[in-house]
Amino acid sequence: MAVIDYIANYNDIWDIDEIFYQSIEEACKTLYIESLKDLPPDVRVALQNAYEKETLDTGREILATLIKTVSTADNKKLLICQDTGIPVYFIKVGNQVRFDGLRLEEAIRKGTERATLEHPLRSSIVNTLSRKNHGTSTGNQVPVLHYEFIKGNELEIMIVPKGSGSENMSYLKMLTPAAGIKGIKKYVLECVFESGANPCPPTIVGIGIGGTADKCAALAKKAAAREVGSPNPDPDVRKLEEELYDLINQMGIGAHGLGGNTTALAVHIEAADTHMTCNPVAVNMMCWPARRMRATFISQNEQPKITY
Repeated sequence: MAVIDYIANYNDIWDIDEIFYQSIEEACKTLYIESLKDLPPDVRVALQNAYEKETLDTGREILATLIKTVSTADNKKLLICQDTGIPVYFIKVGNQVRFDGLRLEEAIRKGTERATLEHPLRSSIVNTLSRKNHGTSTGNQVPVLHYEFIKGNELEIMIVPKGSGSENMSYLKMLTPAAGIKGIKKYVLECVFESGANPCPPTIVGIGIGGTADKCAALAKKAAAREVGSPNPDPDVRKLEEELYDLINQMGIGAHGLGGNTTALAVHIEAADTHMTCNPVAVNMMCWPARRMRATFISQNEQPKITY
């Protein structure tokens, strides 16, 4: 049956040609530059909402400054933050798209390099041991690429420039199954408390649960990159998101760690099943300028749709 279905849909198969990889390169150049300048609408709304409900004078002052920073970046076409981050790409590939994986990665890398050199942008990527800066925002295993395969004939590339302040506040722990949901909550709250002002709050707290250690960490990064306030479709996971959101915002860390009602703009969880003797939990935070931008390609000849 699978073979018959494949043959029936054969005319819908999209074979990516060499010219198209040049379009991907150009799109990735645009994504990297524009994502550093243009904050997504959902993040802007979340910041404004945090400001309006803030009761602490210091918190309101800091949030007002963050909102003004975004406005200044808009008006003067400047970067929102000087940290251009680690370029992380989330790539969704339709099952009817045929592509050369090596050529795709080469196009993404080249677009990232061109953005850095032609804008120009500050390159933050260094050799881990020698600390030598490559000057191109690329290097060994960088950009970081995450793939997801979906139905259809679309190709979507989303960049999430991940600043070091929030990335350094990343955590993973292999809890015991006996720790249960209570243990998950306790660990997440400990991570947020320990992070304090370091990840530039208010943050988006991305949480991964389940899978293996590496899968769990990847899920946390994926969760942190979601649209602010977008609930997990699983009702049990969504309930845990809501409970943690309330608990984290009761901690009083506030904007830039100076106190206030909003420590987290959102709490997002991505979950996977796991081994019966495992209970992995990962936390990955996104700083207040939760930057992201995506390009969606739907055909060989059309320009990509650029969205957040």
